[in-house]
Amino acid sequence: MTTRPEIVLVRGDITRQDTDVIVNAANSSLLGGGGVDGAIHRRGGPAVLDECRKLRAGHYGRGLPTGKAVATTAGNLAARWVVHTVGPVHSAQEDRSELLASCYRESLRVADELGARSVAFPAVSTGVYGWPMDDGARIAVETVRAANTSVAEVRFVLFDENAYAAFEAALG
Repeated sequence: MTTRPEIVLVRGDITRQDTDVIVNAANSSLLGGGGVDGAIHRRGGPAVLDECRKLRAGHYGRGLPTGKAVATTAGNLAARWVVHTVGPVHSAQEDRSELLASCYRESLRVADELGARSVAFPAVSTGVYGWPMDDGARIAVETVRAANTSVAEVRFVLFDENAYAAFEAALG
């Protein structure tokens, strides 16, 4: 059964969320990095990295493509799974909005395959990848609202007041 998920905004630390899925704004290597990616790998512990290494040794030998998503265990996190997605780097010369929207759609598709009912998302690509927060929030909210998913709750977990305000405005 598919319905529109309830969208909830939370200001805080995504690694502390008790949801079925935590979405990781990963880099294509899947082997950890800075920001949300580093925090999820640190708190999730070695089990997350071990599964990412197995993915790299198999189907994702060249890394996870931008806009795609894949699941691993959540290790020591409260969630059951981590869904890793690679957001696009913002470009003033090229419209990459569809790739950013794909991150949210693909993450929800993977969550549906897992049977997840709750998903916590960060503001994908709005950190070191340079996506403007207002536009990133608009794309995230519009994509989740339009998604064909069985997920009942989508939680946007936002690190600071600026991000929270941008998502609040996007929700209208």
